[in-house]
Amino acid sequence: VVYTQSEILQREVYLFERLDSPNREPMKHLKAICFLRPTKENVELLVQELRRPKYSIYFIYFSNVISKSDVKALAEADEQEVVAEVQEFYGDYIAVNPHVFSLNLLGCCRGRSWDPAQLTRTTQGLTALLLSLKKCPMIRYQLSSEPAKRLAECVKQVITKEYELFDFRRTEVPPLLLILDRSDDAITPLLNQWTYQAMVHELLGINNNRIDLSRVPGISKDLREVVLSAENDEFYANNMYLNFAEIGTNIKNLMEDFQRRKPKEQQKLESIADMKAFVENYPQFKKMSGTVSKHVTVVGELSRLVAERNLLEVSEVEQELACQSDHSSALQSVRRLLQSPRVSELDAARLVMLYALRYERHGSSGLPALLEELRARGGTDRYRKLVSAVVEYGGKRVRGSDLFSPKDAVAITKQFLKGLKGIENVYTQHQPLLQETLDQLIKGKLKDSQYPYLGPNTLRDRPQDIIVFLIGGATYEEALAVFNLNRSNPGVRIVLGGTTIHNTRR
Repeated sequence: VVYTQSEILQREVYLFERLDSPNREPMKHLKAICFLRPTKENVELLVQELRRPKYSIYFIYFSNVISKSDVKALAEADEQEVVAEVQEFYGDYIAVNPHVFSLNLLGCCRGRSWDPAQLTRTTQGLTALLLSLKKCPMIRYQLSSEPAKRLAECVKQVITKEYELFDFRRTEVPPLLLILDRSDDAITPLLNQWTYQAMVHELLGINNNRIDLSRVPGISKDLREVVLSAENDEFYANNMYLNFAEIGTNIKNLMEDFQRRKPKEQQKLESIADMKAFVENYPQFKKMSGTVSKHVTVVGELSRLVAERNLLEVSEVEQELACQSDHSSALQSVRRLLQSPRVSELDAARLVMLYALRYERHGSSGLPALLEELRARGGTDRYRKLVSAVVEYGGKRVRGSDLFSPKDAVAITKQFLKGLKGIENVYTQHQPLLQETLDQLIKGKLKDSQYPYLGPNTLRDRPQDIIVFLIGGATYEEALAVFNLNRSNPGVRIVLGGTTIHNTRR
């Protein structure tokens, strides 16, 4: 995720092996750099390795704190004295964007409480993040969520126990870790997205920066899986937060630029200088041709899916459900789409879920009828069960905040003015709850009664360094909100993390 294989090759690392792969050849002329999570299994594998070393010398890096007893076990196994050094190099999480991280965990809770193994893993991931960013934060958590409180306590315990590691130079305003629960906003992960990165994840799925395109009709072999990473793809870095319409224009410009730079087939390579120029420009040309074909393929597939699944119409109704409160109009719209053969089963279920979350307690709720239509469409009860599961997970009874608060007049006027500028069109009017929470936090208005501090101390000044973590997964729509908040609040740095990065399917 962080380093490409070609970058590692430039550092003269020529062989990549997994510690658990069987039948590795002994290669005594090579040095080995091992980078591992300090789990029981990994330490055991390393002990086996050191008893019968395959390489001449070992540099061992653990991605998190390792216990003294584990170091002792390794030392005892290292009879041939092949270990040159052992270090902790904190990186026990996945860096997704410059301001977003994930732990790649699915299903971290059982019902309303933590799965104990996942709680341990999440605590490790969060403390490694704090150590790698050199932050010893004050902690606030969402009071309505038992998992948030548990995680806050676990992180605090590690900081107390490993106080020497967390002894960083004090900043004027201490950093803040804010722990939230996905169930407070189950709407955001259910919406179709219209900015590039979020849209790719929603329609194709991003897995550690890799996109699987094998199901694309007529795809060529070398494009079956592509990597989208802002680190080494300039077009992606510049377009990941733009709306789909703008990306179409930018792809066209990219294509035209590429056509201009194409070496002319008839180009006469007469002199040595011609050949030299051609060879020098060739790698850049090849790289650009790779970028062009990749993005043209991805954007082409997104357009195909949008048309095939009628997503513009679906998305408009989703936004109406998420942002407006006209029940009868919403119910009519959902009914109309449920009867359309062009709407996929997933999208039909998504609309009913959004309706259920929005109008679960409405006097004249049409939910039973909608569930019936959903069943008639698919012939199974699978999606019906999922609708009730979503309401149980993120319904009114569970939420600590008012997800659908009647917006005050000022906010409405702001929305209206934005609308006139035509930037925020009908498909992107939704703002995730996280945006409002962070906005209040930055202004120093986030209520202590809903988001208490852990421990006696509170922050007197506005926070500057904020790490916000979502138990149950973050989304790329929230990543965009954090990106915008960082941009519009100089002096404030926000990092967003989650147990995973969701799309609707996930």
